[in-house]
Amino acid sequence: MITRLTFKSIAAVVVLLCACALASAQATRTWVSGVGDDANPCSRTAPCKTFAGAISKTATGGEIDVLDPGGFGAVTITKSISIEACCIAGVLVSGTNGIQVSAPAGSFVVLRGLTFDGLGTGLAGIKFNSGTSLYVEDCTINNFTAMGIDFSSTTPNSFLFVKDTKIRNCFGANSGAIDIRPGGGGSASATIDNVRAEGNNLGFKVEDNSKATFRNCIASGNAANGFIVLSNTGAAATMDIENSMSVYNGTNGVRAAANAAGTGAVARISNMRIAGNGTGISTGTTGGGTANVNSFTPADNKNTDFGAPTGAPVTKQ
Repeated sequence: MITRLTFKSIAAVVVLLCACALASAQATRTWVSGVGDDANPCSRTAPCKTFAGAISKTATGGEIDVLDPGGFGAVTITKSISIEACCIAGVLVSGTNGIQVSAPAGSFVVLRGLTFDGLGTGLAGIKFNSGTSLYVEDCTINNFTAMGIDFSSTTPNSFLFVKDTKIRNCFGANSGAIDIRPGGGGSASATIDNVRAEGNNLGFKVEDNSKATFRNCIASGNAANGFIVLSNTGAAATMDIENSMSVYNGTNGVRAAANAAGTGAVARISNMRIAGNGTGISTGTTGGGTANVNSFTPADNKNTDFGAPTGAPVTKQ
């Protein structure tokens, strides 16, 4: 006869075993394959089919690796994770975001070697809502109707790092290659290195409570601005551009604009080629705002379009 005490002991053991089983179900490294199955444990020999299937079986701070070429679908990220591909790994979506990050403060997300395609109806290729750091490396983002990378972090002191990436044909009413626009008390710092924004609605955009450095970047053939820094509320927005090109864009090569009184918007340019745009350099203000495009000295920019730097020269350090 089982006593009440014995029954409670057995129940406690069962709960503990279940908890251990759940913990063991999450691996620090999981795998996906074009011929995988999301019912699998996502191991090297029994991979999953999609990123969404693998992420629930991957521990916080873990890594999802791609075994072979394939399309692995959209995924929402709510924790620190790395998704890495050594081959063609596609995120094909229609009418939604490719990868969306809504993670707690302190989380970091790494996306490496992925190809995103919105098929002309997808929203953002990568949409970052919250978390501390996003790393995008060796990726290609195509055919979205919003931003290729929409970094709209609500986390204070968040970071965006984009390297060796191409963003093209992101075309819609409010679309473009990269928009850094913190919201809801967030702030952002970004480093963009060797990134090409080609044939989008606009190229690179930096907004209130954010600062970004662009190096070895190209904005070409975009319908509107190649580079734009914008202060909507008067909060600081800063863009530094070095060793880069803004060419053949429909509106401006480099633009700074402010729509309210405050710290305002400033772009600082160095060793930059500006050519074939509607206007090379322009500024605009309303509501008592301040906006300037400063050139480092000695002047080493090559602007063959209309417009010139408006602020005081900045001495190189």
